[in-house]
Amino acid sequence: MASKPADDSAKAAPKGKKKLLVVVGGLVVVLALAAGGGWFYLSKQRAASDEDGEEQTVAKEVSKGPPTYLPLDNMIVNLADPGGEKVAQVGITLEVADAHSVDAVKVYLPTIRSSILMLISQRTAEELLQREGKEKLAVDVLKEASRPFGAVDDAHEEGKSAKAKKKVDKGAHAESPVRGVLFSSFIIQ
Repeated sequence: MASKPADDSAKAAPKGKKKLLVVVGGLVVVLALAAGGGWFYLSKQRAASDEDGEEQTVAKEVSKGPPTYLPLDNMIVNLADPGGEKVAQVGITLEVADAHSVDAVKVYLPTIRSSILMLISQRTAEELLQREGKEKLAVDVLKEASRPFGAVDDAHEEGKSAKAKKKVDKGAHAESPVRGVLFSSFIIQ
């Protein structure tokens, strides 16, 4: 009987080692898959950021120098709030491609100012108090400021595919001397 317990422990040891090897092997496979998945994910992220970097590089090459700014006179506008008691005083500065472009923008300044006033008057105080509302307004002002320079009207774009819209938008903004919209003051009363 003394020999049977020794045999059981001898048989148990190889079975334990096999289980340990299977568990370790499984862990190695799981870690290898996780590392491969992480590498794949990061390589896709890098590829996407490289494409964005190329687009940004192209945009930087188009504007070869420091930006030029054209400040507009402050605008005081009644907002679309019920009762008509809310007023916004907004100071806008347009970023243009270069000093020569300032003269081109000044030719259309009455049209641009009128369009901006119309945009602001359609907003509510609640909208404009939020950061998202101001960012949306800046995008809309950029569209309106680019419109006299050949930007395509959004109403005409409804029938086109998303891919066609992107091509048109890139071309329209590339021709427009207005590159950005900055707020120099923003007061709502």
